[in-house]
Amino acid sequence: MILNSFRNYSRLFACIRGLFIFAASSVVLAGSALAAPAIKNVVLVHGAFVDGSGWQPVYDILTKDGYHVTLVQEPLTSLEEDVAATRRILDQQDGPTILVAHSYGGTVITEAGTDPKVAALVFIAAHAPDVGETEAGNGKKFPNGSRPLVKTSDGFLFLDPKNFPQDFAADLPPAQADFMAHAQMLTATKVFTTAVTTAAWKVKPSWYMVAKADKTINPDLERMYAERAHSHKVEAEGASHAVYISHAKEVAALIEDAAGQARVAGSH
Repeated sequence: MILNSFRNYSRLFACIRGLFIFAASSVVLAGSALAAPAIKNVVLVHGAFVDGSGWQPVYDILTKDGYHVTLVQEPLTSLEEDVAATRRILDQQDGPTILVAHSYGGTVITEAGTDPKVAALVFIAAHAPDVGETEAGNGKKFPNGSRPLVKTSDGFLFLDPKNFPQDFAADLPPAQADFMAHAQMLTATKVFTTAVTTAAWKVKPSWYMVAKADKTINPDLERMYAERAHSHKVEAEGASHAVYISHAKEVAALIEDAAGQARVAGSH
C-alpha cells in the first residue's frame, strides 16, 4: 500500500512537472512573439502620369497610426532611373520596410523589391510583370478601357486632359480629377516597353488590391498578377484607377495588414 501511494505521488509529481515545463515554454514563445519588432517603415511609389502627392490621404492615415512613411518621386524617364530613385529611398530606411506601389510603380517595385530591407510588397491596381515581360505586352493581352494616350515629339506620353477624369479618376470629385489632368507628369514611352529583369514578388510576400472599375489597367490583368504572385488579394468595389486616393482607408488597411503579417512571418 505504501508502495502504491509512492507510485501515485511520483506520477502526480511528473504530471505537475510536465505542466510547469509546458507553461514555461508557452510563456517563452509568447514573449518571443511579442518581442518581434514591428515593421514601421513604409515606402510609397507612384505610377505614371502622376507624382507622389496623390498618396497624401494614405500617408496621413499611416503616419497617424505610427508608421514612418517616405514617398519616392521617381522621374518617369526610364525604368532604370525610376528603380534607382526607389533604391535611393530604401537605402534611407533604418530597418524592414513595406514597399508599396500604384500602377506603373508596380513594375518599379518588381525590380527594386529584391532589396534586403523589403519585407513585403503591396500592389495597388499595379503592374507586376514577370522576367522578360513588359507593361505594353501584358496590356495587349488584357486590353484596357481607356482612350489612346497622346505622344510628344520627343517620346513622352500623357492622357488627353479631357479624357483623364473618366479614364483615370472617375470616382474622384470632378474638380480634383480636372486638376490632376492638368498636373500630369509626362512619362517616357520606353518605361512601358522595357522588359523586367527580376521579379521580387517571386521571393517576397505580396498583397494586392484590384480596382474593379479600373479603365487604365484591365481588372482581369490585375487579378492575373495577384494570382500569379500568390498575393493576399482584395477587390475595391467601384474603384477607378485612382483607387489609392478614392479608397485611401482600404489601401492603408491593406498596407497595415502587410506590415502585421510580414512581422509575424519574420518572427518565426
